[in-house]
Amino acid sequence: MIVVKAKIKEITGDYNVSGDFAQALNTKVEKLVKDAVARAEANSRKTVMAKDL
Repeated sequence: MIVVKAKIKEITGDYNVSGDFAQALNTKVEKLVKDAVARAEANSRKTVMAKDL
């Protein structure tokens, strides 16, 4: 898992976070990273950059 539940709680403050939120967020983050890698590869780079997001 990429997403750290404790860090989510830091951001949400007094709001409760459901158990499935971290997993759903993690799924989205993984897709973003995979898409960024694909863009870097398409541009013949081995370095993933912010512009790949």
